[in-house]
Amino acid sequence: MRVPFVDLKAQYASIKSEIDEAMQCVVHDCAFIKGKYVEQFEEEFAAYLGAKFCIGCGNGTDALEIAISSLGIGQGDEVIVPANTFIATSEAVTANGATPVFCDIHPQTYNLDVDLLASKITPRTKAIIAVHLYGQPADMDPIVALAKQHGIKVIEDSAQAHGAEYKGQKIGTLGDIATFSFFPGKNLGAYGDGGALITKDEELATKSRMIANHGRVDKYDHIFEGRNSRLDGLQAAILSVKLRHLDSWSQARREAAKAYSESLSGSAIIAPHVPQWATPVFHLYVVRIENRQWVQEELNKKGVSSGVHYPIALPFLRAYQRFGHTPKDFPIAHEQMDTILSLPMFPEITSEQIAYVVDSLRAIT
Repeated sequence: MRVPFVDLKAQYASIKSEIDEAMQCVVHDCAFIKGKYVEQFEEEFAAYLGAKFCIGCGNGTDALEIAISSLGIGQGDEVIVPANTFIATSEAVTANGATPVFCDIHPQTYNLDVDLLASKITPRTKAIIAVHLYGQPADMDPIVALAKQHGIKVIEDSAQAHGAEYKGQKIGTLGDIATFSFFPGKNLGAYGDGGALITKDEELATKSRMIANHGRVDKYDHIFEGRNSRLDGLQAAILSVKLRHLDSWSQARREAAKAYSESLSGSAIIAPHVPQWATPVFHLYVVRIENRQWVQEELNKKGVSSGVHYPIALPFLRAYQRFGHTPKDFPIAHEQMDTILSLPMFPEITSEQIAYVVDSLRAIT
């Protein structure tokens, strides 16, 4: 048996008629840039989250950069980011001229360790980026409380957490501003790049939309230099179709995660920890295991695809060697670089596929 890491073909097959019709409508209406399909998705996604404003962007990285820019963060400022996440999080900070300040992660949830946050705040700190990594909500209450205490902003990087909830509230509505990615492999993925920015603040929404569209207030009227980062009509129409299925897909992911965790119980493999206040969506099902590289190679021989998210924690990337960080600065993130392993996870994964993955793991370990 072969088990893919993700199966986008299976997802498309289940909604083919809806997707094909949506794409045909966009082409028929020639609504490729901006237009009614983008507006429709922005309204639908905002309503789904319980948010006031949604601004479609070209991709999730752009959305993050625009969010930081809209908050007025730039040269000389600092932004706290978790030590383990995709580089887009810290890259968006430096793209605005600010400095990323890394904070170690919690050993069980892999998100920001809230007990360490206060020690990272300086007079130059302007924001905290709370990443909801792997579809697991960050512990937002203490993050928001600390930010309010120090007069700084909270940005939610929700690229991997569409539909996740923290204490019953949708991720993306808990901070000052939030961003999402619609990269094809995401839980809510387009058929190309796409992203969105979410906020309840009308001023931030207006400024963000202007930044994303060349600083424009009217046709050929630009009050500052912005950028070109707009969600296109084709991707918006596809996302509107997929949004209708997101909750059922999220539930399927949770059921798959439960099957994995129950089957791995009693083994040396450490399954994901889910706090009581979290309703995760398992963008990734990440375990910890000894001899990770060898295990991954053996799984591949058995036809099981897997991944590592991420093999090098941000502070130790060559891109940030100028900061001179050492393993003792971020011991948890450094240790997990060698032990985390992402197993196949997608809504259409079958019980037989899960059983095969678990049996393969047990045979190896």
